[in-house]
Amino acid sequence: MDIDIRPVGACGALVVLGSQISEATGARVAALEQAVRRAHIAGITESVPAFASLLVRYDPLRTDYDSVCAALRFLSGDISSEGAQAGRTVDVPVCYGGAYGEDLPAVARHAGLSEEEVIRLHSGRTYRIYMLGFLPGFPYLGGLDERLFTPRLPTPRTRIPAGSVGIGGQQTGIYPMESPGGWQLIGRTPLCLFAPGRKLPYAAGDSIRFVPIDAREFEQLAVREREGRA
Repeated sequence: MDIDIRPVGACGALVVLGSQISEATGARVAALEQAVRRAHIAGITESVPAFASLLVRYDPLRTDYDSVCAALRFLSGDISSEGAQAGRTVDVPVCYGGAYGEDLPAVARHAGLSEEEVIRLHSGRTYRIYMLGFLPGFPYLGGLDERLFTPRLPTPRTRIPAGSVGIGGQQTGIYPMESPGGWQLIGRTPLCLFAPGRKLPYAAGDSIRFVPIDAREFEQLAVREREGRA
């Protein structure tokens, strides 16, 4: 595989595997990260996947940039887009529309669909987590149906509730904590996805499946989440 490696700061190497978001490129990134983890290369301290690249950090007291690059080039020669092991699939319950997804009507109008059709399309796919970013635990998901592509809001909101599920352009994702943001909100999950000191329920390379629930189920699950954190 042809790769481009660039230095990042004093102790990082960025492996660029493509120039656009795609399933094939995402799979190559995942395969390389898995290969790096399995290799246990001396001095490498962290690997961070993104849409089309992998950032590798290393301890400059134990190794150097040239050695890291050589190891990465060696590993990249033995992987393919089919080489990544599938991650876990995490079910995320979502109450769509109403007070939980105020932009669902706008998304439906933009798509020329009914709200029920938007829900069916959005919840009818399994989404690969390409990367985490923007906020702790914010999953950038690939695989959104093209019919649901919707521009971001012209003016971002100053407050989006934790658990909100939105669409921004060609992507969908979940706000794991309260935050400003400009994505179109179509639903909300009652799950607590991020809390300090608590492990995230998913990681880059895993997949998410949205499961529609009603308002009563939302409140019941929300109570369980609060009791579980008490």
